[in-house]
Amino acid sequence: MRRGMIKGVFLLTILLVSGGLLSKTSDYSSREEVRSFAKELAVSDGFTIEGLLFVFRQARYKQTIIDAISRPAEKVLTWSRYQDIFLTRSRMKAGREFMMENKNALTEAYRKYGVPPVIITAIIGVETMYGRHRGNYRVLDALMTLAFDYPPRSAFFKKELREFILLVREENQPVTELRGSYAGAMGYGQFIPSSYRRYAVDFDGDGVRDIWNNPADAIGSVANYFAEHGWRKGEVVVVEAIVKNREGDSSRLDAAAFNVSLKPSTTIGAMRELGVTTRVEFDDTMEVSPMKLVGKQGDEYWLGMRNFYVITRYNRSKLYAMAIFQLSEALRTSGEVASYRYH
Repeated sequence: MRRGMIKGVFLLTILLVSGGLLSKTSDYSSREEVRSFAKELAVSDGFTIEGLLFVFRQARYKQTIIDAISRPAEKVLTWSRYQDIFLTRSRMKAGREFMMENKNALTEAYRKYGVPPVIITAIIGVETMYGRHRGNYRVLDALMTLAFDYPPRSAFFKKELREFILLVREENQPVTELRGSYAGAMGYGQFIPSSYRRYAVDFDGDGVRDIWNNPADAIGSVANYFAEHGWRKGEVVVVEAIVKNREGDSSRLDAAAFNVSLKPSTTIGAMRELGVTTRVEFDDTMEVSPMKLVGKQGDEYWLGMRNFYVITRYNRSKLYAMAIFQLSEALRTSGEVASYRYH
């Protein structure tokens, strides 16, 4: 076991098995709904109520978390703004450096899971700037705040709080020290607790699934996530669409055919009948998701394939998925990563 794992004795193991000593002060633990939640976990997962309440008492409400989740970027950013943030020279340069530093892990992840190094790198680059910005909120604070003080998604975050409590027990981590995003996402790839438990892997074989600090485990975990969600090795992600005869019925065509669904909802053949073609020939039966984006040069039309949809399983936004794709393409064509051979 790593020295970092032993450091700062695992609070949960001590408290949830022995019960621990309760302080006289109270915070979340004094609320009836929190106490009921503790009772549920004690029954379902073998914790002690006293130990759980001790842990919950350490949590602190954070108004900044409520403010952040009430205005997520996906709801306010345009595609043009996404480009300004994620398709920058500095992010591309840092991505090339990350690829060269982690070439072995990225190459092995492609061999095992079929996910290209540039896609994995782009995910980590967009999520945390290649591990540089992994989040400064205590995960316990984030999940307690959202589970008990954010009614719109309370049920979801109570489930994630349970997953987090289970995770720190399984991974022998200090429950009050782990940090992540305002929504409780953790590590290089920003996995929420349920994703961490289900998709994280020990990719370097050291016996620990550590996506907090180990880039090799983070790379393997992102690749595993994509593979589990149906990534198809070697298939196209998205292609630019050529829309003919725009005059007259253009608005009707846009409304009827574009931005209908993240999941492929029509076919190449059906789009061709509407006057929409591509520069590369595809089988008429190939399923696609037509998209219209407003970029720096005006309207853009795209056809997302199955792999594009898989990217949106990581973050349910076509703008996010397009940023991942375009960053990956910029990395693919850079000279520094020309030594990669994964096609």
